[in-house]
Order: sequence, then structure tokens, then C-alpha cells
Amino acid sequence: MTSSSIATTLPTLASGVLRRVHHIALNVRDLQASRHFYGAVLGLHELKGAEVPLTLKDLVAQGKIANFRTPDGTILDLFYEPDLLPPHPDPTQQFTRANHLAFDIAPELFDQAVAVLQAHQIPIDHGPVSRPTGRGIYCYDPDGFLVEIRCDPLV
Repeated sequence: MTSSSIATTLPTLASGVLRRVHHIALNVRDLQASRHFYGAVLGLHELKGAEVPLTLKDLVAQGKIANFRTPDGTILDLFYEPDLLPPHPDPTQQFTRANHLAFDIAPELFDQAVAVLQAHQIPIDHGPVSRPTGRGIYCYDPDGFLVEIRCDPLV
């Protein structure tokens, strides 16, 4: 069976089902320097108090994560990883700080997305998981980059 015939027999998500980028998560070695860069230098709004998602409040209070809102509303999460060393001392050589990319999907289509990942034998890191903020599944793209598909809770 050729890859083109496999693609026609396996289920796929239709164009437009993934609605938007939900958040971007970056590992950072120096959280204060990164907070200064994204907040003071780039002017992104840092989430404080009630703006911080409930599931991240403890980590924010412990100084392990900082959250920013981009102008289009996408959330940027900075994960403090003090022992993180770049694979190459010249950051222009490769992208080294990404944690995962999260796509938002309608809650009623979440199980379909999981089935599509499984049908294509996409490597799953973990999930599906359920949280007060919704459901998510984490998988790897062909280069090993972590991708999350997540949905808000059903109302």
C-alpha cells in the first residue's frame, strides 16, 4: 500500500477544525530576564492574579512559570528550566527553547482528533488528560516537537 492510498483511507481532520493556536510554551533558563524581555521590551501583558489560569496559579506563585498575552490573545507560557543548556552556543544555529505548540478544538470534536492521531499511529507523549480547564492530548510531530490538541470543558 502506498502512502497516497493510506492517506485516502485513514480519517483526517477537515481544514478549519483546529480553530486557533491556544498557547505557546517556551522553556527559559533565566525567568526574570525572559519576563523582562517579553514584558518590558516587547510590551506583552503579563497575567497576574485572577488572570492566571487556575491550573497554573501554584506554579506562578512558586516562580516556575510566567504567562503573557500576545496582541492576538494567544497566551505565551514561560517555563523556568534553570539547568537548561542550549544544544549549540550560537542560538542562530537552531531553535532550542520551544516546549510545545497547543491547538484549540471544539469540545465535541476532541475525541475525533484523538481517533485521527491513533489511526495515523502518531506517537503520543501522554493523554488524553482531563483537567478543570478542559481536555488535552500531547503528541509528537515528525521532528519530535511536542504538540497539544486541547479543548475547553463542555458547558
